[in-house]
Amino acid sequence: MSMIDFHSHILPGIDDGSRDAAMTRAMLEMSAAQGVTHMVATPHFYADLDTVDRFLARRERAIETAVPLAQEAGVDLFVGAEAAFFDGMSAAEEIEKLKIEGTDLLLLEMPFRAWSARDVRELERLLNGGYELILAHMERFPEFQRDKGILEAVLDLPLLVQINAEALLSWGPRHQVLKWFKAGKAHLLGSDCHNTDRRPPDLAEGRAVLLKKLGEDFLAGMDDFAEEILGL
Repeated sequence: MSMIDFHSHILPGIDDGSRDAAMTRAMLEMSAAQGVTHMVATPHFYADLDTVDRFLARRERAIETAVPLAQEAGVDLFVGAEAAFFDGMSAAEEIEKLKIEGTDLLLLEMPFRAWSARDVRELERLLNGGYELILAHMERFPEFQRDKGILEAVLDLPLLVQINAEALLSWGPRHQVLKWFKAGKAHLLGSDCHNTDRRPPDLAEGRAVLLKKLGEDFLAGMDDFAEEILGL
């Protein structure tokens, strides 16, 4: 059975995650020690700060460093991006290059503000355009949503929701995300690891909470689904 970390900033020197090869090695070793078999490398992409082609060139250099380190640790890497949402994103053809390799999956970071019906329509256009959306760390956004109907409209779309493991480690967000997992509105777990100290790999801790609260069958089903969408 695979253990997949769906959100990580493991690539060195490309964003606010791993600063260099030594940190990447340490993060990979920490992940492997927890039982992680696959990690999706998702460096930040901001369309207002970068072009897709420049981003991909930097990402390729980081991948060349990270892949042999991952092989040493016994972890398989998939490569994608954490793409920040923007209005008109569905019309930006280059964004397709940010999908997780070999899939139509795009890890999308929604804006840290109140969402609007316009945002929901943009998500619908992305979905209709062939993107299989994964919304990153959904637990961070409810506090910004005064209109809970908009939040529910997003969660009702045919997309996937990724939760950070750390959200399961404290009572406030844990209560909400467990409700989402139980209701089938949250689907995937990621560490969103950035370094080895303040934001380290912690997938196993989050999984332990899911096992305790929702049971072995639930966790196995989540893992089976994760394998299926990555084509393992």
